[in-house]
Amino acid sequence: SAIASSSALTEIIKGMPIDEALKVSNQDIADYLDGLPPEKMHCSVMGREALQAAVANYRGEEWKDDHEEGALICKCFAVDEVMIEDTVRANNLRTVEEVTNYTKAGGGCSACHEGIEEILVRVLAERGETFDPNAVAGEKAKPSSGLTNLQRMKRIEELLEEIRPNLQRDHGDVELVEVDGKYIYVKMIGACAGCQMAATTLGGIQQHLAEGLSEFIQVLPAEELARRAATEA
Repeated sequence: SAIASSSALTEIIKGMPIDEALKVSNQDIADYLDGLPPEKMHCSVMGREALQAAVANYRGEEWKDDHEEGALICKCFAVDEVMIEDTVRANNLRTVEEVTNYTKAGGGCSACHEGIEEILVRVLAERGETFDPNAVAGEKAKPSSGLTNLQRMKRIEELLEEIRPNLQRDHGDVELVEVDGKYIYVKMIGACAGCQMAATTLGGIQQHLAEGLSEFIQVLPAEELARRAATEA
């Protein structure tokens, strides 16, 4: 999708004056491609920023993105506050899931979801709207992969098998515990259990599964399932 977005942008701006080309939005790129899967929308955002950088280079200017000084929100993908704010405003985003699709923020360990929600509360208030966390979290996400529950479970197992050799190389492993809508609970085994990099490892597993399933999911440690059950009891 990144290559397709770059190619589409090249076709769109052919023959355009530079100032006109700079007005091309990431949505224009997506529309040219007859739409992008939600989880690939960040490719069109990256394409637009690449155009801005290229124009600055052509003009002999130093390009500084608008979010260069923003507070870092997502450490997994180095996405800062201003980039999230700008993307939410430009694309009328309303949920954490949409922010992840457009910027990749929140697509790793999920620790930044609260920070993303705070930004959504603030930006939505600017346009007279109220952030509703239940828009995603209150409902079990419906699989967008077109698979039956059994096929989806099998696909998740296959994707875990693909990354298992890397974990075993470091004397660790991962075991699927439960799938509950968009929530996938796993147990880290061996050296991966209690490792200081456990959150990063979970983030990598989440990204691999999300790309393989072509849907928004969250990978959580099995301990989280027990805590959730205790809370609901």
